[in-house]
Amino acid sequence: MAGLETKIGNLQMRTPLMALSGVFGIEYLTLLPGLTGIGAVVTKSITLGLRTGNPVPRIIPTPAGLLNSIGLQNPGIEGFLSEAIPKLRVLEVPIIASVAGSNVDEYVECSRLLAPRDEIDAIELNVSCPNIERGGMEFGCDPLMLSRLVTKVRKAVENKTLIVKLTPNVTDIALPAQAAVDSGADAISLINTLRGMAIDVNTWRPKLGNQVGGLSGQAIHPVAVYMVHRCYPYCRKYNIPIIGIGGVSSGEDALELILAGATCVGIGTAMFRDEYEAKELKKSIFQRIEDYLIKYMEERNEITDISNLVGKLRVN
Repeated sequence: MAGLETKIGNLQMRTPLMALSGVFGIEYLTLLPGLTGIGAVVTKSITLGLRTGNPVPRIIPTPAGLLNSIGLQNPGIEGFLSEAIPKLRVLEVPIIASVAGSNVDEYVECSRLLAPRDEIDAIELNVSCPNIERGGMEFGCDPLMLSRLVTKVRKAVENKTLIVKLTPNVTDIALPAQAAVDSGADAISLINTLRGMAIDVNTWRPKLGNQVGGLSGQAIHPVAVYMVHRCYPYCRKYNIPIIGIGGVSSGEDALELILAGATCVGIGTAMFRDEYEAKELKKSIFQRIEDYLIKYMEERNEITDISNLVGKLRVN
């Protein structure tokens, strides 16, 4: 059988497919029944203090995705440790805790509190959220700021796999990617949402309570493929894996990101839209992509492991 086992830092994953941050709260078993096909779960981004999030409405469907402005709603690190950790214990896949903040100290303190927990297998620095006023994307847009942040967090979480989630809202994503790699990241994750806006033509007002939000879903998939391809040469040079994210709703989408240079693939928005197909086919989006990848490799006898496909894009 074709091999889908994947390694990111110290994470040993049975498939390269990740359930992404922001799609669910802490009711993991309810939203991810059975975890079939899933290699790892990324938690909702956690901040040092409780955040109530942005004004409603927060989610607007678009023709090819979603526009959201959740605003990092979460119970804060203390609430996460007391409420979520007991629920994480029962999951049989690696858990990646996503961390966000308004300044370097908040990122460092959250990461320091998470690092000793055995339930947490890796820490993701979310430096790419477009829906908060301070912090987040500011770090992802400035390579120097990002370098300082990653360096300090790296010292606080020496024994944990450290992933840096990058924003596409930059002129050249290769620059923050290089900064993250040079400063001690074990992997980079890209892309997060693109900034967007929707206007009600009858009221002339923004449809989102926060006015602007992050666009996800199939509309951003070609951007994600390009940006993974853009970052791959530098990451390959230093053996740093890429987690490819952006509009994955089929096996072909996942394989595109892998061929562009992604070792793992994250799935988010498609989980919102998956209920009907999952019921009809009796398989989740994760199972369907897992089946596609296995069949794809088995039909090509020379490909026995998913790693054989990473970065195999032919440009000549």
